[in-house]
Amino acid sequence: MGQVQQRVLALGLLGAAALGAQRFYDDDPLGREPAPLRVEKAHSRKLSDYYDFFWHTFAEPGEHQPKAGKKIPARAVNTLGEVPDSGWYESRLGRRPMTMEELLRGPGVSNAPASGTWKVIAAKSEGVTPGLTIEDSRGARYLMKVDPVSNPEMATGADVIGAKFFYALGYHVPENYIVTFTREQLVVGPGSVLVDAMGKRRPMHDRDVDEVLFNVPRDGQARYRAVASFFIKGDLLGPFRFFGARRDDPNDVVPHEHRRDMRGLFVFCAWLGHNDVKALNSLDSLVEENGQRFVKHYLIDFGAAFGSDSFTAKSPRAGNQYLFDVKPAAAQFLSLGLYVPHWAFAKYPHIPAVGRFESKIFEPEKWKANYPNPAFDNRLPDDTFWAAKQVMAFTDDQIRAIVTTGQYSDPAAVEWLTRALIERRDKIGRTYFPRVLPLDQFAVRDGRLQFEDLGAKYRLTPARQYTVRWARFDNRSQQQTALAGASDPTLPREVTQSAAGEYFAAEIRSGEASQSVTVYLRNKAGRLEVVGIDRTW
Repeated sequence: MGQVQQRVLALGLLGAAALGAQRFYDDDPLGREPAPLRVEKAHSRKLSDYYDFFWHTFAEPGEHQPKAGKKIPARAVNTLGEVPDSGWYESRLGRRPMTMEELLRGPGVSNAPASGTWKVIAAKSEGVTPGLTIEDSRGARYLMKVDPVSNPEMATGADVIGAKFFYALGYHVPENYIVTFTREQLVVGPGSVLVDAMGKRRPMHDRDVDEVLFNVPRDGQARYRAVASFFIKGDLLGPFRFFGARRDDPNDVVPHEHRRDMRGLFVFCAWLGHNDVKALNSLDSLVEENGQRFVKHYLIDFGAAFGSDSFTAKSPRAGNQYLFDVKPAAAQFLSLGLYVPHWAFAKYPHIPAVGRFESKIFEPEKWKANYPNPAFDNRLPDDTFWAAKQVMAFTDDQIRAIVTTGQYSDPAAVEWLTRALIERRDKIGRTYFPRVLPLDQFAVRDGRLQFEDLGAKYRLTPARQYTVRWARFDNRSQQQTALAGASDPTLPREVTQSAAGEYFAAEIRSGEASQSVTVYLRNKAGRLEVVGIDRTW
């Protein structure tokens, strides 16, 4: 194992402060993790949906934040507090503005099913969302899912739009395509298998396809609409968990409940109404990319995002209470059924393609997935700020453009979903920016430390004044020595005339005593650069 890989593994396990000696290294900040250790083989696994629900509801797996004392900071972050690119995550909108073309392309647009006959090679009729596995004339395989008859276009639109949003937010997701087809296009292939309602496998027949499509809505030309999800490449290993780590993956060294990309996922799911986020809607795959063989981690299945619950429109309860929630149940019991929760007053228009999705009663911090998630429960203000600034980076036009990829026939669906996402986006910013001093985009220019106040940028807070405490920073002892007479973003003389290899710290405050941002500068080969950021709250 190389020195850089050893350092990254140690940082992942211990956190930078625990190493004690040197704070910053020559290659900090890391934008991408070093090349992963090669994984020749990893075990596939299956998880039971019911077991996962009961485990997370009653057992509280994973390591949780202590009720008192020092909190457990997020790991798998670089010295700037950002998530470096890896098999888990790839910074996109969080690193730079994305073009409209990039947003609409998402994970890809070049692998849609070829026209003509599609061979059905597998099907499932168990569960609430039946589906077909098809193979097109090129041999490409897809998992095909459909809409409920009560809500045409709802689940398929949600799956396509959700994948594009989560891709822009940095996650690995499948390529999802909306397709229309006739029954005649589907031909049962030799050796095709059906998994029935009892989970048993048997040979599939033409009538099985008819039964899967029996309650699927059709348009005026007797065509069905579906989402075709292009098969993820590699050796599929089954879902990952939101706690612990894979024992057979030497690159998986950070407990998942402490990964920033998993903690911050709470904010993204709250924004997009993806309350069905769980292990069963994730997938690990052993892939070979650029000569490297490693485990890549995916989020999949967004058919229950926004106002969709895949098989029906969402219940007003969804996103507001866990499926099993003791406190609301006790309130109902003690009030003899007179207690009415706030979410029961939500208003929803009758737009079948949207289902039930709104923004008026939405409160980001009170949002809930279907059942507890240890990564979500461990989130801290710097985790939610990291996520919120990415949500706020979406412009109104970008949100609308992504929503149109759901290919809704009713313009009201596009309008309502777009407006709700914009209003929910702004609530995300108003909720999470005040929990820290929301400064970002640090750089040294024109003899000053430049930065943006995201609260002021998005007009969520008025402009404010800042005080800056400058200090010389010892990279080995991590001790600071204050520089006299420096109290604003202008670089002190000691900084501008520093020698290569010297470090400095600028502690920025504004009003709230507990909130600060400390920015670390390094003179590297005569050029001053931002090398680290610490936040307090």
